[in-house]
Amino acid sequence: MRLVIALGGNALLRRGQAMTAENQRVNVRVACEQIAKVAPGNELVIAHGNGPQVGLLALQGNAYDAANPYPLDVLGAETEGMIGYMIEQELGNLLPFEVPFATILTQVEVDSADPAFKTPTKPIGPVYSKEDAERLAAEKGWSIAPDGDKFRRVVASPRPQRIFEIRPVKWLLEKGSVVICAGGGGIPTMYENGKLHGVEAVIDKDLCSALLAEQLSSDLLVIATDVDATYIDWGKPTQKAIAEAHPDELERLGFAAGSMGPKVQAACEFARNTGKVAVIGSLADIEAIVKGTAGTRVSTSATTTQYR
Repeated sequence: MRLVIALGGNALLRRGQAMTAENQRVNVRVACEQIAKVAPGNELVIAHGNGPQVGLLALQGNAYDAANPYPLDVLGAETEGMIGYMIEQELGNLLPFEVPFATILTQVEVDSADPAFKTPTKPIGPVYSKEDAERLAAEKGWSIAPDGDKFRRVVASPRPQRIFEIRPVKWLLEKGSVVICAGGGGIPTMYENGKLHGVEAVIDKDLCSALLAEQLSSDLLVIATDVDATYIDWGKPTQKAIAEAHPDELERLGFAAGSMGPKVQAACEFARNTGKVAVIGSLADIEAIVKGTAGTRVSTSATTTQYR
């Protein structure tokens, strides 16, 4: 099968964990140990989050006051290369030597009229106290929003419209390469006066992964996160894991925009647009997910919502 695996941010850096290269590499290694289990006989495309990494680079850039900090699109490109390098190396240490790898810097077009630019909602970088967040917002022109009892910077999260590098990704897959691309939702770009340029925004990684999987005619989209399935009544005594659902039924259940919502939306869009299956589940269960026995399977062929 042709698989697109979208790694959640927790696969690279856990919440509250120090943002060191060593911690990131350990987490990448753990993720790759799971991915390696489904590599034999399948074509692999790996996408990933990059929010903490972009935030760290932005902080490091702000500490150097001899030049203006680099914009988010450039930081996104930097993190695609950095994370792709680690995935290539760690997965390459697990797979046969002759398996080729390629990390593709992936430009993704967004619409300048997207309403997301008027209401920034995508959190990036570390958490701050209310006082520090308000000070930074005043100094740097940031938008900020609550995150639990702390605050974070938020930026626009426009919908992905087009993946510019989709053809070279296909060529690489046809030659047997494992491809890492669309990191962090891709590098946000838009046309202005006929010229393409970068944008200060962050595209949702899961929505971009769904578009990527659709345009690659993937057989399966795996949205890997830190829970084993999508749940109703999450955190309550009545919580139940959803085993399988039709996109229409899953959307009616309603999920939080800041956590499971974008994953559900991405899975539903892929299933609805392609007739193929998307699965939301734990990276630790990836073998069972590919076999069809774990995670929440989203399919237009599902006739009833099934629970575990």
